[in-house]
Amino acid sequence: MIAPHIKELMNNKGSSAIRRMFEEGIALKKQFGEDNVFDFSLGNPDLDPPKEVLEAIKEVSEDISHGAHGYMPNAGYPEVRESMAKKVSLEQGVSVSGKNIVMTVGAASALNCVFKAILSPGDEVLVPSPFFAEYRHYVRNYGGILVEIPSNDDFSINLELLKSKLSSKTAAVLINNPNNPTGKIYSEDDVKALSEILKEHSKKSGRTPYLICDEPYRAITYDGQKVAPAFQFYESSVIVTSFAKDLSLPGERIGYVAVNPKCSDADEFSSAVTFSLRILGCVNSPAFFQKVVAKSWNAKVDYSSYEKRRNLLMKNLDNAGIKYYRPQGAFYLFCKVPDSWNDDDAAFCDHLKKHLILAAPGTGFGGKGWFRLAYCVSEKTIVNSEKAFIAAMNDRS
Repeated sequence: MIAPHIKELMNNKGSSAIRRMFEEGIALKKQFGEDNVFDFSLGNPDLDPPKEVLEAIKEVSEDISHGAHGYMPNAGYPEVRESMAKKVSLEQGVSVSGKNIVMTVGAASALNCVFKAILSPGDEVLVPSPFFAEYRHYVRNYGGILVEIPSNDDFSINLELLKSKLSSKTAAVLINNPNNPTGKIYSEDDVKALSEILKEHSKKSGRTPYLICDEPYRAITYDGQKVAPAFQFYESSVIVTSFAKDLSLPGERIGYVAVNPKCSDADEFSSAVTFSLRILGCVNSPAFFQKVVAKSWNAKVDYSSYEKRRNLLMKNLDNAGIKYYRPQGAFYLFCKVPDSWNDDDAAFCDHLKKHLILAAPGTGFGGKGWFRLAYCVSEKTIVNSEKAFIAAMNDRS
């Protein structure tokens, strides 16, 4: 018998909307043809992995030495962890060593291992909303409570509201930078201010919350924007990330956790995450792709096509009269449901589907009255969608 709470979660329209739309898209394409369905539902990067990654795959595949596919330490190959430490050191401007890295099965595994390591039942994780929909499940998995902090109108962090929600139960603050679904990049000033708020709270409460930075889109930014280095501003900071988006490897499930070496319990934290990786059944991240990313993590990737597609889709939405937030990073447009729909994002997404446009309702992301479009699709799909968006907006049925 399936557990009742799992049945309830499976049937929750908000949390399951993205995958459901994606699967419906497959069926619609079979029915109406690939070119006639405009599927913006899933953040599945359509850029091919860069040549450095493909060359690394070939090189690693040719290794037939004894034990090449065997177990390694649960935290990952030492040489791979050192490679990731070099990457994090460059990004954060802080010297990080391999002992501060745990290789994981993508960023989802990284987050689950972190929450398993730090949460006791009733502990709270504060997150600016909107946010990646699966966060609710990841926190709930370990008896935690996700506290949603509505963002400012420009989707920046509402620092005063967040500050008011801090308590002795606060185990962590979680930020996704750049943000999915909005594409917002939290400014360096905001990250500094958030860090100061957490330091002040730590002194008053005696409990130091972790600042968890979920950064799989770190490299995909526009208009000269950059992601702030949290390690420079807050000692108890943690990076969770993957190579799903920046190297277009979502199906390979390879990521890592990096803990700030200045964190007072950095070694214990890394050990706890490693232990969590093991007892959650992951055991270790995939051996093959650990070796691949160690050889190719610094591959040069041209993301200009995402920027071009962003601009094309914004033009389509302008012509259709749909309002949206201009993203600074990632590959999503977060769009406002027209006023006449009374913030019913699920109903409006169903309406778009009648015109063969697949979008994800904002409620699942903590953004009621909005919907998300993933523009990591072919340029042809975006160009051809313009008439469908206009028709949907003119259709009052």
